[in-house]
Amino acid sequence: MTTFKERLAGGDTLNFFALARLMHPIAVEMYSLRGGFDGFWVDLEHSQATADQLRAVFMTARATGLGQFIRMAPTGYHEVTQYLELGAEGVMAAQIHNVEQAAEFTSWSKFPPQGIRGMNTGGSDCGYTTRPASEFYEQSNSENFVAIQIETLGSLDQANEIAALEGVDQLFVGPSDLSIALQVYPDFHSDKLWEAVAAVGAACKQHGKSWGAVAPDPAWAERAAELGCQLISMSNEAVALKLGVDAIKDNFAGRFQ
Repeated sequence: MTTFKERLAGGDTLNFFALARLMHPIAVEMYSLRGGFDGFWVDLEHSQATADQLRAVFMTARATGLGQFIRMAPTGYHEVTQYLELGAEGVMAAQIHNVEQAAEFTSWSKFPPQGIRGMNTGGSDCGYTTRPASEFYEQSNSENFVAIQIETLGSLDQANEIAALEGVDQLFVGPSDLSIALQVYPDFHSDKLWEAVAAVGAACKQHGKSWGAVAPDPAWAERAAELGCQLISMSNEAVALKLGVDAIKDNFAGRFQ
């Protein structure tokens, strides 16, 4: 099966969603059954999940053909390797402020000599010891997806240097925090914000990396795609549930007067 990382490298533009509050296989399966989505990311910056919850949504993703990765705070080497062994296809660092911090986070996801990740073949990524250890060691570094979120002034200023890092596959724009840093929040269509987004896109193009973003609205998504954004994240399960409830109330308006 072609992974979402391989599809990005091939130039595809992918539709993603996020999971945060309802970390359950049914949430993944419902998105899959409606069609049109290529994958999702798990938000562990603003929410929490048990190992069993993560394992279950990753297994469901594999069963339904959806790609997935985890967004996390860049606070712990052990968390990166544990998430990868639970079955995450990749990791994304939130709140990065400089290239040194991005390089350290990337090193946590790679085996030596590229990084400092410790070897263990008992996880999902090695097929619970069923995958040849030599193959796992030789191929894992290139298989794992690593993204660095650009949402601070420091990361924006050093976006070109971060995009140049070996092992970084994608820069991911967080328009909410970035617009706050630029003092234009919540104007997601501010010229100042779009100048920053374009700079991120240019850095990725220069170094042959993809870039992604959370799209606050459809017009934002379309403009980002025109600038070369390949991974467009559209909402999350909490918003989807809210919109669904609103649609039901609109459909049965007479019952809510």
